[in-house]
Amino acid sequence: MTRERQSDGLGLVERRTMTWLDPLVLESGAQLAPVTLAYEAYGRLNAARDNAILLLHALSGDAHAAGWHAGAAKPGWWDAMVGPGRPFDTDRYFVICSNVIGGCQGSTGPSSADLATGRAYGARFPVITIGDMVRAQARLIDRLGIAQLLAVAGGSMGGFQALEWATALPERVRGTILLATSARSSPQTVAWNAIGRRAIVSDPRWRSGDYYGGEPPTDGLAIARMIGHITYLSEPALEHKFGRAFQDGSGPAFSLDREFAIESYLDYQGAIFNARFDANSYLYITKAMDYWDLPARYGSLDAALARSRSEFLLLSFSSDWLYPPGESQLIADALTRLGRAPTYASLESSAGHDAFLVDYQPQGPIISEFLGALAGTST
Repeated sequence: MTRERQSDGLGLVERRTMTWLDPLVLESGAQLAPVTLAYEAYGRLNAARDNAILLLHALSGDAHAAGWHAGAAKPGWWDAMVGPGRPFDTDRYFVICSNVIGGCQGSTGPSSADLATGRAYGARFPVITIGDMVRAQARLIDRLGIAQLLAVAGGSMGGFQALEWATALPERVRGTILLATSARSSPQTVAWNAIGRRAIVSDPRWRSGDYYGGEPPTDGLAIARMIGHITYLSEPALEHKFGRAFQDGSGPAFSLDREFAIESYLDYQGAIFNARFDANSYLYITKAMDYWDLPARYGSLDAALARSRSEFLLLSFSSDWLYPPGESQLIADALTRLGRAPTYASLESSAGHDAFLVDYQPQGPIISEFLGALAGTST
């Protein structure tokens, strides 16, 4: 059960950064230096240093998981789940979230300055993988003086990172929480990402990635976001919210202009995404997602998961067609074959893939109980 007391959350929080001058060797063989990671931390690390939880964000997320930045219109992307008395209870746990390398919210990425040229990397930034993201995060956890994490937790691409932690660095993770995710990117997922990238590079303002200091490829990024955003929703949710309504409330104008309410909604999503995200980061992060194939790396999913030592909690959502429940079931089945007895629940939701971000109420008690058992406490 979740704790009953009400909480106003974390209040104001601030982003922090850590920088390393020594190169990070990437899976491609390229080296990246210096490397900066932006992160936020909530709660207190206990004396035993065994109460730390690392939250891992999805494609368009960042280090701002909870609380409020000064002057912001909205709290962090998982604010309902993180804070005093909430499932990731900051009265009990030290909760960390970092922006991945390749990102555009404080961590080293394509918009960062390349010291060799004094200019933004742009498309000269090296191609990265989920494994590269996790190796950079491990540096942060080392610097914070944490030998082993109580848990890693993430949805969607965050789940990719959580699985990478559990299998590549098994001695460092006691619990793994996987939400709406998969052990590999399916051909369908790769296809959606490819269309989004094509939209960006086809925008004449992309200029082979060298658009910094000029007008960015806003049309291409907006289209990529529109495509991606639709994959995060469900047909029932779209029907309920928009149906076939016309934006002005009347009937068809018999023109080629945008007329339907859902068209206006997609325009809005594209515009707000342009205000906070970098087109090159979208290219690099989606490419890292496409390379994600845990079974292929180790020969099979069973062989990959046999490397892990952690307890597992998996949650999927009934209307998620991007990473449907069957993907989580495959992971749960493999763990069961290995005698690992994972906790798995497929939750009813009409919100589609975004359910892990918005339908937090049914997740809360399950996550609280799992974390409490890991920590050896009663919730």
